[in-house]
Amino acid sequence: MRNDLQHSLRLYLCTDRSLLAGRSLLKSVEEAIEGGVTIIQLREKDISSREFYDTAIELLNLTNRFDIPLIINDRLDIALATGAAGVHLGQEDLPLCPARLLAGNDLIIGVSAHNPAEAIRAEQEGAEYIGAGAVFQTGTKAGAGVIGPEGLAEIVKSVKIPVVGIGGINRDNISLVNATGAAGAAVISAILSGNDIRKAAEELITKIKR
Repeated sequence: MRNDLQHSLRLYLCTDRSLLAGRSLLKSVEEAIEGGVTIIQLREKDISSREFYDTAIELLNLTNRFDIPLIINDRLDIALATGAAGVHLGQEDLPLCPARLLAGNDLIIGVSAHNPAEAIRAEQEGAEYIGAGAVFQTGTKAGAGVIGPEGLAEIVKSVKIPVVGIGGINRDNISLVNATGAAGAAVISAILSGNDIRKAAEELITKIKR
């Protein structure tokens, strides 16, 4: 998985149970993978550590079956305890250097960046990919500053590691993300809000491949 990270980052799904209207998280993620999602990030803000762990184990069994990486948002402890492929750290999370000391070289570590300076620093500290945004206005993450496709392109040019655009990306604007040279697009509601999750993923991966 690590050796083919650039390919894995093409269609990056971040989970959000609030968008599922009571549907099974596990089943929804499976449908998304069947539709073409290439990497999963488990993002949980309001559950206990035990429930987070149990959910991560369930998803890891699923992603291993499809041979795609599972990334844990924020929680290095959960990533290490479950044997997930990696962890994604925000600017307010545990800094990358101590995270790498704890994780060794076993985990993929991605870092959020909102400008070239943050991206360059993350690359210098050993990040393996950048999650850059918000590219467009998004309701999923309140208060996220919008950098636009232009800002995403600047971040892509500033580093040598892969960059994934995130924030407000959908089937109508994903071509603008592709044009920046980003390795991929991270989405939440564009897939999970739809009635047909598999079809939504298929439409996005088709546009990415173009």
